[in-house]
Amino acid sequence: MARTVLTAEMVEQAVYGGAILGGGGGGWIAQGLEKGRAALAKGTVELISIDELNDDDEAVCVSLVGAPAAKDQYVDDNQLLMTVELLQKNYPGTIKAIMTNENGAATTVNGWLQAALTGLPVIDAPCNGRAHPTGAMGALNLSEQQDYVSYQAAAGGFGSRAISGFVSGTLDYVGNVIRRMSVEAGGMVGVARNPVSIAYVKAHGAVGGTSKAMEIGKAFLAEKEGSSKIEAVTAALHGRVVKVGHVSGFELKTEGGFDVGRLEVDGIELTFWNEFMTLEENGERKGTFPDLIMTFDADTGQPVVSAEVKNGQKLAVICVPQSELLLSSTMKNERLLRTIEPVIQKTIV
Repeated sequence: MARTVLTAEMVEQAVYGGAILGGGGGGWIAQGLEKGRAALAKGTVELISIDELNDDDEAVCVSLVGAPAAKDQYVDDNQLLMTVELLQKNYPGTIKAIMTNENGAATTVNGWLQAALTGLPVIDAPCNGRAHPTGAMGALNLSEQQDYVSYQAAAGGFGSRAISGFVSGTLDYVGNVIRRMSVEAGGMVGVARNPVSIAYVKAHGAVGGTSKAMEIGKAFLAEKEGSSKIEAVTAALHGRVVKVGHVSGFELKTEGGFDVGRLEVDGIELTFWNEFMTLEENGERKGTFPDLIMTFDADTGQPVVSAEVKNGQKLAVICVPQSELLLSSTMKNERLLRTIEPVIQKTIV
């Protein structure tokens, strides 16, 4: 693939593949389908290989920041476009392309609407090839660059909760401000952030990650039966089905803009911080983020994100080793991974 004009069929593939690679986070399937289709209705969306750009060209990352379970979340088309315009207005360089922060049901298609409205292409290189909880994990290890200045613009919220703005400063500081904006907006904001060179994306991003999501989605959609869908996905990802059983002990609380909780499926325990973080059976660790831990409706095969799990639901749980995934360099950053531990009260590193 060098340049591909995206189609309605590709929207479905990207959203379902993204949902699976979301590993419990990354938004809702219905939301992703709506966003992808809306983007194509607005204009042409072109997905390009990273080698279509020069190494010194710059791309901007776009994302959604917030808690998928938040009831009052609202981000519209104009707000998404506003983030790109605000960033370009305040950033000294020139943006040549758009990239998404991660793969997920609603996040693989991040930037498609902005691309349709601005004419900028989307590069086939998400910041991360799976979903992750914190902004820093989708920031291409910019947190390790001494004296790095983060440029971010955000917008979201409805009515009296509508909020928008541009922020610059240290990556952690700006990330915390944006997360707080998402809370004030009702749970979610659209963000355009951290322009970087294409050379930097090649070194730290998940090159080929969008086409990988579409490949997984295509395998999923090609099957009719629920069990066949799960088997096809597991085979395509070189993972395994760990358990098929019923949910008990499901707990979820939304705090600080994140969904946090745990559940059991016939003797195995999963924890999540938006995304599934750990998988244990009889006290033995079977999977640890950034391994891909994902749940599916055992009957229909539909991917089930952490925020929509229900007690009594029959789920299939799969696990894919991180070695089989296209991942950002951040997924080897122990400092970032350790931030998970106090949240879920489990060892990650």
